[in-house]
Amino acid sequence: MVAFVLVPAGFAVGVLAAPLAAPYVGEVPRRRRILMGLVTAALFGVLGWRVGFEPVLPALLYLAAAGALLGFIDVGVKRLPDRFTLPSYGVAAVLLAAAAPFTEDGARRFEHALAGMAALFALYFAQALLVPSGIGLGDVKLSGVLGLYLGWFGQHAWITGLLTTYLTGGLVALGIMIARRSRKGDFPFGPCMLAGTLAAILLAAG
Repeated sequence: MVAFVLVPAGFAVGVLAAPLAAPYVGEVPRRRRILMGLVTAALFGVLGWRVGFEPVLPALLYLAAAGALLGFIDVGVKRLPDRFTLPSYGVAAVLLAAAAPFTEDGARRFEHALAGMAALFALYFAQALLVPSGIGLGDVKLSGVLGLYLGWFGQHAWITGLLTTYLTGGLVALGIMIARRSRKGDFPFGPCMLAGTLAAILLAAG
């Protein structure tokens, strides 16, 4: 029931949010606004189906909406704007903190969320220092936000999200190299990070 309500809401959110990408990708035509609406609707629907009407759902819906927008921009221009990543730390933390009192072991989950944020950010930051060509600073900034959510769902979800992200990224890179017939497989990594996090959350939720 929750999923059926959230699908049209997600479509509306996606369509309304799409123009926010204009400063980075240029004019957003109607078909792209509709596409983003459909993607956001699908994310809202699957989260509503898997998580249900739980206190953490608003935090997850924010991740879906912000993630769809960031993914749309990253695919277009290989950029994850600070305008959307940095405020997401505060928004996600507040929404998860609000869910904690109404969730079993909520305080512990929130502590794990903060630890997950710090750990994933540190991991990506170290990778950016050691292999600057591998990921961008936008990916590093996004990693902490995703770490918050993965940490909330526990260590297993955190590890699953990390492994799924790199597996997805590896497959995408391989596909691009085969298509281009070149070892240069440069591509936006943000959508892989978001997909890996979503997969881990869906596996852990419920």
